[in-house]
Amino acid sequence: MQQVNDTNFEQEVLKNDKPVLVDFSAVWCGSCRQIAPFVDQIAEEMATDLKIVQVDVDDAEQLAVKYDIQSLPTLMLFKNGNPVAAHIGAAGKSELSDWIKSNI
Repeated sequence: MQQVNDTNFEQEVLKNDKPVLVDFSAVWCGSCRQIAPFVDQIAEEMATDLKIVQVDVDDAEQLAVKYDIQSLPTLMLFKNGNPVAAHIGAAGKSELSDWIKSNI
């Protein structure tokens, strides 16, 4: 999964033609590690419909503040450069997949 930070967020997320799912996480976050395999699988399965990137909040503090990330993991879906939906906390693959499909 592509890593995005303060430097390339605008180009990779806000200016992308596809919907973009941003996985706000951190290496120390157990719940983030728990959902990581599911997010990776969804990224492969939905590659034609959606781009998925990851933001390490410790490396991109400005983004975490800008998007008011208070809990990890937070998945935020962007369309046309705007956040349109957020999912906070761990979940199973089917729940995450259903949430994404209902919002893209």
